[in-house]
Amino acid sequence: MRMFKVIEGGRRQAMDDRSEEGRGPSKDDVRREAARRLSASGYHLSRIREFATGVPMLTSLKYLSLQIDFAAETLSRLDPIPEDFHTDGYWPAG
Repeated sequence: MRMFKVIEGGRRQAMDDRSEEGRGPSKDDVRREAARRLSASGYHLSRIREFATGVPMLTSLKYLSLQIDFAAETLSRLDPIPEDFHTDGYWPAG
């Protein structure tokens, strides 16, 4: 007599199916938006200038980078990730 039955699928399968079907934004989408915002802020150019000249980059850009990373990490942990995650309300002002 069997007391337990193997259930295939479940919640994990439903979540995997959702991401495979392309419904809703993914963590990668959030990361790409964070990278886009960081690039638009001039952070990368300032970072390269810091390496080349030794002159420290603006502290405000360092903090903005930390804030964007924090927002991206927080958004990517939400289940589900909001459809409008790319709107300015979710991200720090740069």
